[in-house]
Parts: sequence; C-alpha cells; structure tokens
Amino acid sequence: MSVVVIADIIGSRRLESRSDAQRRLEAVIAAVEADRPLATQPLTSTVGDELQAVYDALENALTAILLLQLALPDDIRCRYGIGVGEIAPVDSRAGERTDGPGWWAARAAIERVHALQQRAAPSARTWVAAAEGEDAAMAPTIALANAYALARDQLVAGMTERTRRLVYGRCLGRTQAALAAEEGITQSAVSQALAGAGAGALLTGLDLLERAS
Repeated sequence: MSVVVIADIIGSRRLESRSDAQRRLEAVIAAVEADRPLATQPLTSTVGDELQAVYDALENALTAILLLQLALPDDIRCRYGIGVGEIAPVDSRAGERTDGPGWWAARAAIERVHALQQRAAPSARTWVAAAEGEDAAMAPTIALANAYALARDQLVAGMTERTRRLVYGRCLGRTQAALAAEEGITQSAVSQALAGAGAGALLTGLDLLERAS
C-alpha cells in the first residue's frame, strides 16, 4: 500500500505569469524536500498545473504538505488530494509511471477539497481518501486525518507570509532568536507572532505525526 498525493495550483489561470509561478513553486518544493526529505517520489510537475508525489506513510505525506503550505508565498496556493491504496508501474514511453487505486483515491480527494472550498470550508486545502477495498479498514484513520487537516488548514490560512516563515523555521527546530535575526525583528515579536497564529498547536501536531512515523 502506498500514499500518493496530487496537488494543483489554486487559481492558476488568474496568475500574472504561470511560468514564473511554476518555477517558484518547484524551487520551494526542492527547498522543503532538502530541509526535510520525506517522499519516495517528491512532488513533480505532470501536466498543466498538477503535481504528483509518492510517500511510504500517511504521516509523512501530511508532514510534507504542512511544510510546503508554510513555505509557499502568498500568491501561490495549492490543493492537496492524498490517496491511500495500491499503485503499480505501467508501461510508458515517457518513462517510469504508476497507476492504480491509490491515484484514483487521490483524484477523488482533491475533488472533495475543491467542493469544500466552495461552501463548507473555504480554507480547506487538504483531504485524504482511501482506495476502494482499503476504505473500511482505514476509515477511522482517514476520518481522524481529515479532521486534523481541516483544523490545520484553517490555522495556516490565517497566517501572514512572515508568520508562516517563522512557523516553518520552528518546525525545523530553529530557535526564536535565530528566526528574529533572519527577519530583522525582535525575539519578542517572533514569540508574539507565533502565539497569535496558534503555532504551538501546529508544532505539537507535527511532533505527534513524526512520532507516529
């Protein structure tokens, strides 16, 4: 069983420069992967504004997505559909590719995120779905993951770009003093920004995920 992710850029048609946004997105993905390598196949552009990745555990996928959300600038936002299920290689002249129920579940998950954004949860960015045949056994885990993701997405959506950078730094274990020096602000300002954004809850949740993995 694999955990796969499909991501797409929100509002890509409204971007001033689609090519520039794609280059910056790929640079952020590479930086996050260098800081915390978690994927067996890192997020890679496929067609249009879509990217795909493969992980060996749900906790790793959720951690990687959080770090990417925190690292992205204000003008580039993504949706993430996580699929849990089997995938298998397929013959392709384009190189090594995979297909299977895991990818179908990820597609269903990203469609669910899009639907949630329209009405019930505008800040939703992440959803998890299990492939048919896996859903019964995985149902409690999937439900908990989605409850966590919805609350987490709401917190991240309320942060400024600077605050996200600060939280990202704390996720990597950087001290508040070091972050203050990088941003040219006081340590007190860093502490206040983190507290006001609910960073403690995010960091505790991240620690629980990493312990699980």
